[in-house]
Amino acid sequence: MRVALHLAEPPVVANAGVGVHGVRSLHDVFRLPDLWQVHLYGYAATLTVGGHPFAVAPGSVSLVPAGVQVRFDYTGRSEHLFAHFRPSTAGEPLTVPAVQEAGASAAVLSDLFRAAIGASPGDSPRVAAEVWAALWRIAQLPEPDTGRARHGAVAAAIAHIEANLARPLTVPDVARVAGVSHNHLTRLFRAETGLPVVGWIRRRRMARAHHLLTATTMSIPAIAATVGMDDLQAFNKTCRRELGASPRAIRSGPPPTNGTLVG
Repeated sequence: MRVALHLAEPPVVANAGVGVHGVRSLHDVFRLPDLWQVHLYGYAATLTVGGHPFAVAPGSVSLVPAGVQVRFDYTGRSEHLFAHFRPSTAGEPLTVPAVQEAGASAAVLSDLFRAAIGASPGDSPRVAAEVWAALWRIAQLPEPDTGRARHGAVAAAIAHIEANLARPLTVPDVARVAGVSHNHLTRLFRAETGLPVVGWIRRRRMARAHHLLTATTMSIPAIAATVGMDDLQAFNKTCRRELGASPRAIRSGPPPTNGTLVG
């Protein structure tokens, strides 16, 4: 599972601190209606995000969009560093794993979180700067365990998709350009990106649509055509599902809270 996170500008940080759990109860279930959550874990537990379970361990980090329910199942006293924030809505979003291992970056992330906590509550710009730096570092963590460069067929498929977002794109056509069969490309794509080919195409179209809606004065029908979706009803439906708001709402103001689960 991945989340779409805007990092072009600093977030608004509502709270940063040290969470201690698993003392009175070994379970917590909650959601933050208007705020994202980022956690750096110092313990082993099971975290369930929107119905998807993850095993977390010391050095794991998680990002949960606003409004998404989480469940924690602890094994005992459990301490983590956290921040609750509203991300910027500027620029194109980055897609980041909801849960990942920080590895060698865990110590740096701990220092950034503790600097943010130490600056709370009186120095809001400093708190935002420290959390922003932590979020950027999390977004740039290496993808786990690939051990090799991206498969040539996947790289060719992605390049073709990026150059042809305004045109009709089918998996068989993309597979022909990549020089592999439809089924083989489907398997490779999911293994390397975590998404089916059609999911990748949709995500890239919506990222471009978001940029055009927020950064240009192009008409909404023109934007829909530019991202290969001439059917305005389908474009509106996809925007609502993938970006959390209608094209008109995205253009007229910041979408509410904005967190999107993308896979």
